[in-house]
Amino acid sequence: MSKREHFGTTVTGAGGQKLPFSKAVRAGDYVYVSGQVPFDENGVVVAGGIEIQTHQTMKNVQAALALAGCTLDDVIKVTAWLDDTRDFAAFNRTYDSYFTGDRPARSCVRADMMIDCKVEIEAIAFKPVG
Repeated sequence: MSKREHFGTTVTGAGGQKLPFSKAVRAGDYVYVSGQVPFDENGVVVAGGIEIQTHQTMKNVQAALALAGCTLDDVIKVTAWLDDTRDFAAFNRTYDSYFTGDRPARSCVRADMMIDCKVEIEAIAFKPVG
């Protein structure tokens, strides 16, 4: 295997717009998942509140991890952005349902989003090669 491996390099958004990034990149024993938003399979943001959008975003994180042979159990660090601080408690409840046992380190901040959504999540996983 090469030192770096890119997964999901043909990423599209709404209307089939090509997006300029890989869903995940393996560099040695680490896998870096690009920020995922609540896009459905057609590249459209799912309608609904923070819980629905967090569920979809976490499914997208799981799918990106799977491309590199990882699961949420391999995640060591998560960064999350919310568009509204009032959603923090509901986000935490939903996010927490995806992790069992030890939780990864996490940062969560409020930010203006690049698309009309409530949440974006990126992850770093550790899974030794071989």
